[in-house]
Amino acid sequence: MEITGNEIIHQYLRHNKKFPHVLCPGCGHGIVLGTLIRSVHHLGLPKDDVVIVAGIGCSGRLAVYVDFNTVHTTHGRALTFATGIKMANPKLNVICLMGDGDALSIGGNHMIHAARRNIGITALILNNNIYGMTGGQSSPATPEGAVSMTAPFGQLEKSFDTVQLACGAGANFVARGTVFHVNNLEKLMIKAIERPGFNMLEIITPCHTQFGRKNKYKTSVEMYRWLKANALDRERYEELEESKRGDKFPVGVFVERDEPGLEERYAELKARFSAGRNG
Repeated sequence: MEITGNEIIHQYLRHNKKFPHVLCPGCGHGIVLGTLIRSVHHLGLPKDDVVIVAGIGCSGRLAVYVDFNTVHTTHGRALTFATGIKMANPKLNVICLMGDGDALSIGGNHMIHAARRNIGITALILNNNIYGMTGGQSSPATPEGAVSMTAPFGQLEKSFDTVQLACGAGANFVARGTVFHVNNLEKLMIKAIERPGFNMLEIITPCHTQFGRKNKYKTSVEMYRWLKANALDRERYEELEESKRGDKFPVGVFVERDEPGLEERYAELKARFSAGRNG
């Protein structure tokens, strides 16, 4: 008998323990959760070989819903825990779930150096342009001019371009998708999980409760329509004249390399030392 999508998701959830979930109606994080489960299932990864490491915030709650090895860490430190886990047991598939505030603010330095080291971790950065769970403060990804709890007259600071940051820091694989374009997001996530080295996937996901309402989106549906209208394949975006880009942003793959991860290089170093001692 064929297994349906709902049955696939059900077998990967701690459905008897942690539900109902805490996500607001219209939040894209639930779409990310389903995409993550389908990606793991597609790759045929045993649940005991998958580790989900999450920080603090709305994205951090996703770790408690899935029936993998899970670690819910402190704010901004998800990648440090993930680094230790991967170095201790390189055979594990370590996936790090972070929000934009978690990954780019207090955790920004860890993100840069995890990419620089090219350690074998998949970093999923759920970017909703705001600190959602803690009250709607501006994050490093809040667009200039946007209204937030800490910028009631408009954000004065420029925001990070997460993709450019990861590319510049040396990540093996850098991509961006949205929760509206689910099929494409799943393809990107599968690539990010199965590849060697540090793989960063930025996922643009709406937060109507803390960001949308303050920025004149009457419903969460309007935010999804905005994603549909403004996300362009990278090639199409680059063909546009800069004056015509407006709010549009590129999605797709930006970097794709196959360099060995830090854990692989470390294992080779150990093998050389062991061979030298035995010789």
